[in-house]
Parts: sequence; C-alpha cells; structure tokens
Amino acid sequence: MSPLYGILVFLILSFCLCNTDARKYNSVISVSNGGFWGEWEKPQFCSKGYAKGFSIKVEGNQGKGDDTGLNGIRLHCTNGEVIQSKSGLQGKWSKIKYCPKGNLVSFSLRVEGNQGKGDDTAANNVQFMCRDGSVIAKHQTNRGRFGHWSRRCHSASICGIQTRVEAPQKQVDDTALNDVKFFCCR
Repeated sequence: MSPLYGILVFLILSFCLCNTDARKYNSVISVSNGGFWGEWEKPQFCSKGYAKGFSIKVEGNQGKGDDTGLNGIRLHCTNGEVIQSKSGLQGKWSKIKYCPKGNLVSFSLRVEGNQGKGDDTAANNVQFMCRDGSVIAKHQTNRGRFGHWSRRCHSASICGIQTRVEAPQKQVDDTALNDVKFFCCR
C-alpha cells in the first residue's frame, strides 16, 4: 500500500465522519404536522457556528407518476459547512436562501395529509424565520398546507438537523422526507 493511498483513505474518512457526533445543544424545535412514515435518521450538526441559510431538494410534479415532494433539507452554516440528515433519492437541490441578518431560529413545514388510496407526498416545503424576524422560503411546491411555526430558539440559533425519511417502497407509493427536527445551540 502506497503512502498516497493511506493519505487518501484518511482524508475520505475525515470528510465522511464530520458532524456525526452530537454537539452540545440547549433545545430541540419541532412542529406537530409532520408526516409519520419512515425512520428518524441520525442528526447532523454544524461543527461550529450556526445555520444562516438553507436549500431544499424537491421532486417536481410527476403527472400520473408517483410524487415524493420534499426529499431533503440542507443547512448552510456560518463556518462554511453544509450539513444534512438523510435525504430521499428524487429531485434537484434549490439555490441557497440566506437570512438577510442573523441566523435561522424557527421553522414551519408544509405537509400534505394522508391521501388514502391516492398519491401521498407528506412534507412538501419548509420556511424559516431568521433572528431579525424575516421569513425565507423556497416556493417550489404547493401541495398541502403550512402548519404552525415551531418554537423559536431563544438566545440561540439552529445548529443541527434530524430528518424522518421513508425508504423507497419499490412500486408502491413513496413519500421521502416526512418530518424534521432542528437543534438550537448557543
């Protein structure tokens, strides 16, 4: 084994393992309208600093095909890191939306309820409130309704994310991202 190979393995492992350990946080914020399909994935944290912006991964309307809606959420940290918990497989990432001042402190989730025998999508969109009170959102889908705002990170800002994602159902109705929690750090 060459020294270059050893260095390459070290760099890959160092990159892949970043943000896997829980950072000290003082609260968790959530909403009551999240979907119920899927499993909660491992949380991810900005190693330092806070989330100042976000981007989302959304699958567009598939016509008569199976729609999944919101597939992923990325947080863009003040230290330059980009973090995400697990994401679904479909869709494209949006451009980043940043807080005009301050960091992310609260959120609201747009969710479509259970469709019975129809095409379920669960979560479809997310919007955030910044420390200065401004709201930032990516308006890419209008299925479902926005629920109530989460509690606000008081004397703190969002620094971590945990998603609930349904695995692909193999020729059955897929939903992808169903729910999300955010962690507040001082």
